[in-house]
Amino acid sequence: MTQPLTNLISQGRGDAPADLVLRGGKVWDMVTGDLIEGDVAICGDTIVGIGAAYEARRVIDVSGLTLVPGFIDTHLHIESSLVTPHEFDRCVGPRGVTTAICDPHEIANVIGVDGIQYFLKSATETVMDIRVNLSSCVPSSHMETAGARIDAADLVPMMDHPQVIGLAEFMNYPGVIFQDPGCMAKLEAFRGRHIDGHCPQLIGKDLNAYVSAGIRTEHEATTAEEAREKLQKGMRVLIREGSVSKDMHALQELLTDVTSAYMCLCTDDRNPLDIAEHGHLDYMIREMIALGRSPLAVYRAASLSAAEAFGLKDRGQIAPGKRADIVCLRDVADCRAEMVLAGGVVMDETAFAERSVTPPVGRGSVKIGTITADQFRTGGNRPETDVIGILPGKIITEHLREEIAIVDGDKRPDLARDLVKIAVVERHGVNGNIATGFVKGFGLASGAIASTVCHDHHNIAVVGADYDDMAFAANRLAELQGGFVVVQGGRVLAELALPVAGLMSDRPFEEVHEGLIELRSAAKSLGVTLDEPFLQLAFLALPVIPALKITDRGMVDVVKFEIIPG
Repeated sequence: MTQPLTNLISQGRGDAPADLVLRGGKVWDMVTGDLIEGDVAICGDTIVGIGAAYEARRVIDVSGLTLVPGFIDTHLHIESSLVTPHEFDRCVGPRGVTTAICDPHEIANVIGVDGIQYFLKSATETVMDIRVNLSSCVPSSHMETAGARIDAADLVPMMDHPQVIGLAEFMNYPGVIFQDPGCMAKLEAFRGRHIDGHCPQLIGKDLNAYVSAGIRTEHEATTAEEAREKLQKGMRVLIREGSVSKDMHALQELLTDVTSAYMCLCTDDRNPLDIAEHGHLDYMIREMIALGRSPLAVYRAASLSAAEAFGLKDRGQIAPGKRADIVCLRDVADCRAEMVLAGGVVMDETAFAERSVTPPVGRGSVKIGTITADQFRTGGNRPETDVIGILPGKIITEHLREEIAIVDGDKRPDLARDLVKIAVVERHGVNGNIATGFVKGFGLASGAIASTVCHDHHNIAVVGADYDDMAFAANRLAELQGGFVVVQGGRVLAELALPVAGLMSDRPFEEVHEGLIELRSAAKSLGVTLDEPFLQLAFLALPVIPALKITDRGMVDVVKFEIIPG
């Protein structure tokens, strides 16, 4: 709640007692790098004093702790945490994340503007400050069938919402550089506002053209060389460490006290399994410090630089006039929060219990007929076959070509060569498309795994060694109204229901975490060698990430940006 200026000034000067004082700690300044002794005085949600002694209505003892600004996740899809925004708040807030800049394009691809509106409403209720970049590419391209389509005219009415920053990741980079009319309409509508980027492996003049469109941030750099060129061309580079896209080790060498003003941190897609076992932005911070990065550079990228990059001038530093987003640490290298304040509110179960909670939307979103085993046959008149090659820890893939024999008009899985069938089943009730292909890198020896988390169209993705199990898995997802399932021999080994748009659970994150442990174990029992098989599967259907992907319309050559003829 906005405080009267008279209160801020009076409490800052010490003429009136502060609402809250943090006493006994040291403030780590992200501008000078200095450690500042003295109280931190807070009026409502705003810091009004540091480096002096204050009286207060409430005092919290933080003796022996270092106080740093709250962490800002500069790009993520909360849906990929597999829980609602309110549960995400509970999950990562106590780890130090006080601001999350999200793009709700996962739910938008399923139910359209209603999904974005759900996130905007939820963002006014959470303890952390959830900011929204409006989804720019729904669907991500013309080569997939989504549950909705969002045009510039749909976005403009939401652009002045107080939780909105600007336009979310512009994934259709060919549409930008070749000036597709629909893309141009969105870019024109948000001209002068923040526009988030998404241009993997784009270099040279094409990158110049993309940046010239007013796009200023980028999280898809996967090598230091790529990130350096993007920095040189005026982009703020967001170092990403998600559950599948793990770019931190490749990019961390660029993060120095000099570059940290122009680099930020993000998770993009990170699930409760990784959050519980490793952490969120807190994990990135301690890992990069352990790798030898300057602690000041790392914490600055996690807070002040992030705030500056996205125009959030009211945060990122523990200083008078700034939002009271504060993380209290015993050891800055270890980065494990002992207490977190978001807008002056201590992030604990009491605060979470006092929130209003908007009911989730998007139930009943899986609309398929009964799927049969025969629908997973792959025809063709030549043995040479395009195969998706998985690169563990990356969402980019290889475009492989393998000889696969045609037997009775079908190309079947070849487990000896780790060539298993992959299919995408349109689940929005639009056209009933089913496309099949081959993938290498799962290690699957039997059964099938399937998911309705399938970027960005979120159709059903299923990979399997057995057609009957693939059909069983797809049909089970319809019964669950979305989620993950592992099947072998016609029975379910493990499953997790995600009934909120087929993307999110309506249960606490602790229960989702336990379900993911069972799913991971079940997948490994089928021979799967990937650490995150479900998220890896989801990204095999995203046709804006090189090099070879699959959608409900067929195999996609992303380099050529076209569907490969069947």
